[in-house]
Amino acid sequence: MILVILTGMGGWFFLALVVAIAGWRWIQWLEACKAANKADWGRSYLNYLDGLNRLYCHRFHRLDSKLLPLPVQGGALVVANHISGLDPQLLVAISPRPLRFLIAREQYQRIGFRWLFRAMGCIPVDRDKRPEKALRAALLALRAGEVIALFPQGGIHLDTDPPRPLKRGVAWLALQSGVPIYALHIEGVKGQGQILGALLQRSRISLHYHPPISCVSLSKEECLFQVAQIVRGG
Repeated sequence: MILVILTGMGGWFFLALVVAIAGWRWIQWLEACKAANKADWGRSYLNYLDGLNRLYCHRFHRLDSKLLPLPVQGGALVVANHISGLDPQLLVAISPRPLRFLIAREQYQRIGFRWLFRAMGCIPVDRDKRPEKALRAALLALRAGEVIALFPQGGIHLDTDPPRPLKRGVAWLALQSGVPIYALHIEGVKGQGQILGALLQRSRISLHYHPPISCVSLSKEECLFQVAQIVRGG
């Protein structure tokens, strides 16, 4: 009888020890995510996710890029080439401020992710019906001092593919709002051209950016040309 009691007590002690270790590890992860967080998304759980994403990008994908030198306040446009499903997370990982992405409506409505896209303030684009509605929403956000991020190539487009004209919306937003454009070129992603594959394959990634572009005194074509030079890695 005593042996049975001791065995039972030992089982409960072991279970309590496992729970305690798991809880301790969980607290460590939360603290690591909190320390890695660089942008205030206005909600604590989004800030923890921000930190987790930065750890994932810098440690797993070996992202080697400093924080994008965005202005502390005021509107800005962040644009980049689009080579994989990992690209939005990379932009978030180097931004000191929350980014509001323009995202295709079919992606925005994806089951299991809509709550996150909505919480992040993503702006869905209905490319078949009224894409201008999303541009007007983005313009209001820029004028309110927010940072809008988008991929002006309009979809995944590899550097080895024939050049594709950039979507003119980026120039329209810059000219209408007067905000600077921070253009980047992403390279080093494994699983290019893939959504899930790029997330799972470990990479060694660099994001190259240049001084911000002001399109206030430029034509729409000149603005697009300057952005294209950087986005295409020229």
